[in-house]
Amino acid sequence: MKNRLKVARAEMDLTQGELAERIGVTRQAVNSIELGKYVPSTVLALKMAKLFGKPVEELFMLEDSD
Repeated sequence: MKNRLKVARAEMDLTQGELAERIGVTRQAVNSIELGKYVPSTVLALKMAKLFGKPVEELFMLEDSD
């Protein structure tokens, strides 16, 4: 799964730590999601989408291998 989390975070001028605090996870979790090492739960993905004011599909995209 690909994501545009880092881009969305940069658009709002948020650090990984600030994003993590706002959505209730660790900075390491945000880093793992951005690197594609961890796929967030539906609830977490919805929290991020709400925070960024974007549809979930704009933040997370399936790859051909998914």
